[in-house]
Amino acid sequence: MAVLLGPAAAEGAELPDLSERIEAFQQERADKGGSDLTPADRQALKEAMEQIRRSLPDPGLEVGARAPDFTLPNAFGQPVSLADRLAQGPVVLTFYRGAWCPYCNLELRALKESLPAFREQGAQLIAVSPQKPGKSLAQVKEDGLPFEVLSDLDNRVMRAYNLFFRVPEGMVRVYRDRLGLDLADYNGDGRYVLPVPATFVIDREGIIRAAFARVDYKKRMEPAAILEALRHLPER
Repeated sequence: MAVLLGPAAAEGAELPDLSERIEAFQQERADKGGSDLTPADRQALKEAMEQIRRSLPDPGLEVGARAPDFTLPNAFGQPVSLADRLAQGPVVLTFYRGAWCPYCNLELRALKESLPAFREQGAQLIAVSPQKPGKSLAQVKEDGLPFEVLSDLDNRVMRAYNLFFRVPEGMVRVYRDRLGLDLADYNGDGRYVLPVPATFVIDREGIIRAAFARVDYKKRMEPAAILEALRHLPER
């Protein structure tokens, strides 16, 4: 089901219901028998998630805080500065785990569909992950992503936005040995690190006007909520 926006939104704008898409994905996977994880694997992942929650009890930055500036390489290796983009208008900044994450891919595709409505509010979209630019480039080409996809290769930006964590060993083991996913293949040797998925709506003065960050990686900010925040940015 799509979320229909009121008259204040761009004419004809219809944004995807991301939560519904995530639920449909989970149901489809369950119908196919789910994953091959053992009870011990599931317990290891549960304990890892609890460890992450303890290390980041309140992830992200507060509404009203100044967004930390940064310059990061995009999928083509070119530097992109938040300050330069804010000089052109507000920015929707989203952090995701990587091209390997199906929930992240659902989110990025929903944001791609929503981009025309964001642009009508004068906003740009920037996505940040810890993965190498080459992995981002493959993702940009495969999904036709028409926005900047940046690589935080030294974890500075994830740390600045209070989203960074080192992946617990139990989670690394399950991902690698049971799911065939070695995060170092995406992030680089020894970089078993991730961000808490998060989205920030930043006005052109660099102030965070809306924020969403959840340790539960299945929870994401709805495109309709992003658009609503953009529509209510203070006039400058």
